[in-house]
Amino acid sequence: MRSGRSTDEIIAYGHENITARHRTTLEVTKDKEVTPRGDCIIGVRASKSVRDLNDEVKEGILAGKEMTIELELPDYGMKTSFQAFGSEKLTLSHESDVVVRKSTYTCSRTLAIRSELSASDLDREFVELLRDRKTVLIMRILV
Repeated sequence: MRSGRSTDEIIAYGHENITARHRTTLEVTKDKEVTPRGDCIIGVRASKSVRDLNDEVKEGILAGKEMTIELELPDYGMKTSFQAFGSEKLTLSHESDVVVRKSTYTCSRTLAIRSELSASDLDREFVELLRDRKTVLIMRILV
């Protein structure tokens, strides 16, 4: 981790209906359940939404800074990381969701835009582990 970067993390959990097939977004949510139609969702029962992130991280995101997002399955020693960007157009106000987008579309749920990665880009072994409710997912945001 580079010094001077602000960091926050969100803890979420797997669910048997996670498919992670969406080609342009990925999402974690505070919701406890997900249907197979939620194909961008990679974690449920999230500890935070975009609204709950710490102020230092929010400031960096709203300044449009580049960020690193790490997705880790600590019980399995698996981790992936990718780059995305904040934007002054973001509101970071949604009460339950955190969405990362490849596009530049923004709404209250959006954490980051112009992402290198979406749900469908995740390693399928990683996704298979996320289909278990006991799997812990850590989403770490470094701005």
